[in-house]
Order: sequence, then structure tokens, then C-alpha cells
Amino acid sequence: MNTVRVLLVEDNVGDILLTTEALEEEHLKCTLPVVCDDWRAIQCPEKKGDYTSVQKPDLSILDINMPKLNGHKVFSRIMHSGFLKQIAVILLSTSSDEQDLTKSYNHYTNCYITKPVAIHSFFDVISALINFGVHQAKLPVNANTSGNAP
Repeated sequence: MNTVRVLLVEDNVGDILLTTEALEEEHLKCTLPVVCDDWRAIQCPEKKGDYTSVQKPDLSILDINMPKLNGHKVFSRIMHSGFLKQIAVILLSTSSDEQDLTKSYNHYTNCYITKPVAIHSFFDVISALINFGVHQAKLPVNANTSGNAP
């Protein structure tokens, strides 16, 4: 099995740890670059700062509730960079607000999921996201710069 690259844009340390544990439970060979704030989330796809050598992920999980910039603006800028255009992008947020849902889909997210509160439910969601984004989603061959189509 090839190594799966999951880009996690998340500012909550607890959710980063839970996501890491959930991925470990899936027994995936996985790299998990974590971007912890909105400015870095913009630098990553633009390959600036600490992210000049970052590879295109197979899947991206983004939290829209970031501390400085509006998460929708960050998401829109990331998508317009082209870095994530041909991979599964999933928004995982504490918000279930209808405006957040509408904005997210208007900015071309593949999926919007409200974060479950219970740990086992959170693990189930991460497992389903990995299955969907890496194993089930069909993407163009050139979508992944490593040549490993998910």
C-alpha cells in the first residue's frame, strides 16, 4: 500500500490528536502535515514559508473555524490556488449553521461534516472520510503529483 498524504488544517490541538489517533486506527501508512492557523493554511498551497517542499495531498480535511481570518476566505483562497482543486476536500467543523454549509458548497467543498462530540463517533467519521477520499473517490490521473492516484 502506498503512503497516503492527508493535509489537516486544524487549530484545535485536541482535534489534531483525535484525528491522528483515528488515522492510526485505520492502520494506514500516512503522512499528516498539519497546518494550525489560517495564515499557514494560505502559505501551504502557495508553497511559501515552511511549505516550499510540501507535496500535494491525497485528501484534505479543513476546519473552517480558524482564529484570525474567516475560514471561508481561507478555504476560497486555498481552492483558487489550484493546489487542492483535483483532490477530495472535506470541511469538518463544529458549526452546523446553514450559512456555513451554503458558503462551503458555494466554494466547491466536496463534503461538509459537523464534528461529532463523542470520541467513537469522531473516529467513525475520520474512518469514513479516509475511505471516501482515498479509496472511493475517483480523481483524474494527474490530480496527484506523485503519480499515485488514490
